[in-house]
Amino acid sequence: MRHILLLTISLTAATTAATAQTTATTYRAAERKVNDLVHTRLDLRFDYAKRYAYGKEWVTLKPHGYATDSLRLDAKGMDIKAVNLVQNNESTPLKYTYNQRKLLIQLGRAVPAGEAYTVYIEYTAKPDELDIKGSAAIGGAKGLYFINPDSAVSGKPVQIWTQGETESNSAWFPTIDKPNQKTTSEISLTVPAKYVTLSNGALISQTPAGPGLRTDTWKMNQPHAPYLFMLAVGSFRKTTETWHGKEVSYYLEPQYAGQTQAIFGKTPRMLEFFSERLGVAYPWNKYAQVVVRDYVSGAMENTTASLFGPHAQGSAREVADWDYTLVEREVAHELFHHWFGDYVTAESWSNLTVNESFANFSEVLWAEHEYGPDAGAAQAYRSLRNYLGNPANHSQQLARYQYADKEDLFDAVSYQKGGSILNMLRTYLGEQVFFNGLKTYLTQNAFGTGEPHQLRLALEQASGQDLNWFFNQWYYRAGHPIVSIDYGYDAGGREQTVTIKQTQPGLPFQLPIAVDVYVSGKPQRHQVMVHQATETFRFPAASKPELVNVDADKVLLWQKTDNKPLAEYAAQLRLAPRYLDRREALAAAQNQLKTPSSEPVARQLLTAGLTDASPVLRQFAIEALDLQNAASRKAAAPVLARLAATDASAQVRAAALLALGSVQDKQYAPLFTKALAHSSYRVQGAALRGLLPLQPAQALARAKAFEADNKGGLTVALVQVYGKAGSAAEWPLMRAKYDAAEPNSQFDMLAGLGDMMGRLDDPTVLTEGITRIKDLTVRYKPYIDASRLIGLLRQIEQQQAKRPNATLVAQQVTAAVAEIEAAK
Repeated sequence: MRHILLLTISLTAATTAATAQTTATTYRAAERKVNDLVHTRLDLRFDYAKRYAYGKEWVTLKPHGYATDSLRLDAKGMDIKAVNLVQNNESTPLKYTYNQRKLLIQLGRAVPAGEAYTVYIEYTAKPDELDIKGSAAIGGAKGLYFINPDSAVSGKPVQIWTQGETESNSAWFPTIDKPNQKTTSEISLTVPAKYVTLSNGALISQTPAGPGLRTDTWKMNQPHAPYLFMLAVGSFRKTTETWHGKEVSYYLEPQYAGQTQAIFGKTPRMLEFFSERLGVAYPWNKYAQVVVRDYVSGAMENTTASLFGPHAQGSAREVADWDYTLVEREVAHELFHHWFGDYVTAESWSNLTVNESFANFSEVLWAEHEYGPDAGAAQAYRSLRNYLGNPANHSQQLARYQYADKEDLFDAVSYQKGGSILNMLRTYLGEQVFFNGLKTYLTQNAFGTGEPHQLRLALEQASGQDLNWFFNQWYYRAGHPIVSIDYGYDAGGREQTVTIKQTQPGLPFQLPIAVDVYVSGKPQRHQVMVHQATETFRFPAASKPELVNVDADKVLLWQKTDNKPLAEYAAQLRLAPRYLDRREALAAAQNQLKTPSSEPVARQLLTAGLTDASPVLRQFAIEALDLQNAASRKAAAPVLARLAATDASAQVRAAALLALGSVQDKQYAPLFTKALAHSSYRVQGAALRGLLPLQPAQALARAKAFEADNKGGLTVALVQVYGKAGSAAEWPLMRAKYDAAEPNSQFDMLAGLGDMMGRLDDPTVLTEGITRIKDLTVRYKPYIDASRLIGLLRQIEQQQAKRPNATLVAQQVTAAVAEIEAAK
């Protein structure tokens, strides 16, 4: 499962502090296995008008360990019509009780451990009548979703799809909805014949089912967890290829089918790479990927059939504008789950790390493989920053056996911190040993479950090392090292010292660290192990080193204060080879750009960064430069103009255009005008924003010309142009674009809304705009700087102070600010 919003959004219902505290300290044991699922056969029909599913189920089980005379199934919000024991082709009614969450069935006798029995259940699932909340990563918990079932929204497809994680599939079929259960499956779907279906496993039959209907049956012969069951029904265009004789297919809406290869075309190569790297061939009989509307998350690794939200389909121009982090990363993430999560599943949600941390780690592996070490390191650093950026993450263990709600586990600890830990462990053990250990873990637990202890034992087997120290501090302890690093050189003793001091609460972390000491431009590698809160290490050096590079592999999960001068960071940019070496140097330059004594060197470093091999670092350097400084502008502007016109990366081009736009120099107007013809929406948007202060009338005219075709960055620019130069006539389009945008784009549009609100005299427009700014701020207050947006509202109030609606605006802004301040 992967959530795509850059903001972390919690939709979980609030509970009282006392309740949360009590439940958060309760040990969450893995679910006791009284009965084992063996096989689940479903026969489903759908009532589009009522949004019901009419189900028949034959579920085969075996008592686990002990005889039992009862069966408890999860079944949320259903009408139960019949419950029978099926034996020797005879069906016998069974007694049961049902409380709308649990179905308790009396089997009529004590069934011995290991003896298979089959129960038939006839039921109606009513997911839209459930009152269940989702989580930060998964925004809904209805299990089964009907999209536009009455065709009320013109142009929107009619679809049905499911979302099972964590325990929502029991909203559309009774089951033991726990991750430590595994079952084979057979799912028959009776649907209008015009629709395409998808489910787990192989499509084994398609038969007519009455006027205008067809029944598709999908069979899965390998056991998988109930939360990984899925179905999708809709007007999809299927594209099929093969990998090692297995079907690899992609399901998109017909208008996007032409972009199938651009979106999903790397899947066969990912299958090959991950199979080879893990030493375990892709274990399932097919792999499909489907894109649906109104999805409640980013994507989901349903066994053999991953499901993606609508962000994963677009026009040729949209797809060309995507960067790695949007869809390709998710394709890798969900595919890797088919080893870590599907093939070997977390024994309980407490052990979610063995699913999600690995999937996060795969994003680094694929970027590294496909685009090189810089791209892999850039993705690893994004993950690390995501974890470190929210202090709430720092108090949570990776393997978490106490929690208020299982949904809380889908956070930057389980994903990004865990992925960073695996990347660190890979470096410590070495590539071959690390992946040999993963192969052992996968093969020993195939089609079963796992937890960190089993991972540790497999890696110990591969490495011959005791790794309790590593797992105890990284998996079973919260937080991370917070360190300061100091340096000294003893000329007489020809010795370089490095002092590492850990300042985080609690015991010090044990840290294996590579230190490169550069003398005469050449590094000497030293491996040390930190054990104490403060330790000083001594390294021979014939002369004072140009650079001492601590954590030379740049993989440690820590927060560090590296007390070395900017001159040594300049040497780091010049000498040290890794992506994060160069990024650290550029960041140090950015931090010291406003310090008079350091400004010349900082400017020189950032200007050098404009030509870095990594497009991510080129963009970083562009955005770090202070072009209001005359010396910086003189040094950087020629390079920026070249990047804006010729860089191969649309992201870099757009950043360069925005930077030049901030200068508001008429000499760049032709550059902006030419860039408006670029194929990238992002580049066009940046060019339009650059043109706006120089030639407002032309920018307004070009914005109007783009109304028929704008997405992403161009849409944001259009809103900003209308905000500055448009009239009330443009408000309906601005409002529509804002309302249709994702939250991150809405935040980008707020400046345009604010400009429009400050200039217009239409009370309806003013009310609608102020309400939208307020609502967005209230919704995301825990994750943003709300004071900045309160400032935007106050600015509108000030601009309107001498206009006809001054009193109305003052009242609305006062009320909006009060609501924002009261929001939690």
